[in-house]
Amino acid sequence: MKKAKIYDRNFRVNAVKLGLETNLSKAAKELGIAPTNIYRWQNELQKYGEESFCGPGHFRTPEQKRFSELKRTLKQKLKDTEIEIEIFKKASKDIFEGKPMIFHFIENNLDIYPLWRMCKVLGIRENTYHKWKNQIISPRQRQTILLQEEITSIFHEYKSMYGNAKISAELQSRGFKLSRSRVTLYMKKLGLSSKVRRRDKATSSKFYNPCVFSNVLNRQFIAEEPSQIWVSGITNIETMNGFLFLTIIMDLFDKKIIGWSLSDGSTIKETSIPSWEMAVDNRKIKKGLIFHSDRSPQYANKLFTDKLKSCKEIRQSMSRTRNHLDNVVPISFFTSLKSELVALNMLLTKKQMEEKILEYIENPH
Repeated sequence: MKKAKIYDRNFRVNAVKLGLETNLSKAAKELGIAPTNIYRWQNELQKYGEESFCGPGHFRTPEQKRFSELKRTLKQKLKDTEIEIEIFKKASKDIFEGKPMIFHFIENNLDIYPLWRMCKVLGIRENTYHKWKNQIISPRQRQTILLQEEITSIFHEYKSMYGNAKISAELQSRGFKLSRSRVTLYMKKLGLSSKVRRRDKATSSKFYNPCVFSNVLNRQFIAEEPSQIWVSGITNIETMNGFLFLTIIMDLFDKKIIGWSLSDGSTIKETSIPSWEMAVDNRKIKKGLIFHSDRSPQYANKLFTDKLKSCKEIRQSMSRTRNHLDNVVPISFFTSLKSELVALNMLLTKKQMEEKILEYIENPH
């Protein structure tokens, strides 16, 4: 049996150098060695450097070998740590702005760092990132969501009495240009159907509600002292688990939300009543207080008006029919809130929505 030839370390190093200067295969042929050897020597030299070629041609003690492995491990750990510090520094601003911004940072840096490493540094689970990515909303989808919310809000605000023509006109007054035919499509999709038919138009105006009040405020949205004017409004907000109804009461003196409620339903006991109770707990009522709202059934009902009458010297005021500008302050608040929620590029759960709304109310923009 032919004995395998042993090459010392110097020979191997010089063989690799010659191969790099010319060609590895050519060098192997000139030196009379197998091409596989010179390729293997090149890989080992690149991997271990001065510690390469441990064997009969270059003896190393077990201690030297262990030290070499430890040295390589520590170098790799140092490199990994430097990369993680670099990721953390780059993402520092996004970290303080919450998860949505962290997700955007990850999305924008996938060509620089691996996903698993960014998730590790930023404390995000990979499956959580993938869920967020699947929920990203395009600008067109954002506009659709906003329009659906506005249409649903108008429909409920006017007691399900508005059809496509009136809703289209109301949308236009709020800055949205949408044809009657498009409104019809949205209403069908949302399951909204007006209670009023054409033949009922002649008699619909004769309906009398004793709990509807005249517009005392008359668009005078400036208060010189606390508890002089309170305004209120209701809107619906879409979540991953369905719609929520947000009711607010704002003191016009400092534009602070002094009472609010977020509920699954739109009944009086879920909307106007609890928000009123919170408002009177947070701010003392003064004589002559004007409470202004729209004419939705959550305000124009005996239960709520009796609640207000129990507090003496309160004047109740309501917007005129089909006059969006009469209650523009709450509507403006809702528009700003929804714009910020849409900017998140994702639908929230009801619990997450409550947290976002609380944060928005406590830290007004």
